[in-house]
Amino acid sequence: MSGEFIALLLMIGLAVGLALTLLLAQRLLGPRRPNRIKESAYESGMDPMGTARQRFSVKFYLVAMIFIIFDVEVVFLYPWAVTFQEFLASGVGLGVLAVVTIFIVVLAVGLLYDIRKGGLEFE
Repeated sequence: MSGEFIALLLMIGLAVGLALTLLLAQRLLGPRRPNRIKESAYESGMDPMGTARQRFSVKFYLVAMIFIIFDVEVVFLYPWAVTFQEFLASGVGLGVLAVVTIFIVVLAVGLLYDIRKGGLEFE
């Protein structure tokens, strides 16, 4: 093992040791006064209703998937937008613009299809 990693391993060891020491000290020295209120589940200050095994509507998952798709779209579009001036200067700007436009059109068609099918409507 080279000398470059000794300081890193020492720092990791100290961090893990401190974390374990503090957890152990809290367990040994901390107050223990359990009661019904402290052990109940917290739901925004309201008493828990129903069971934890409650089923969600499939529409919830569809909206979550649509959000992820458009979130990923932004992840792909941001680097393109940052470097678009360089693409223009190198002469490939219009080709890259065409590819990105096709990408956006495909996603827009998917969104319109989802809207027409009622994927974003809740009853």
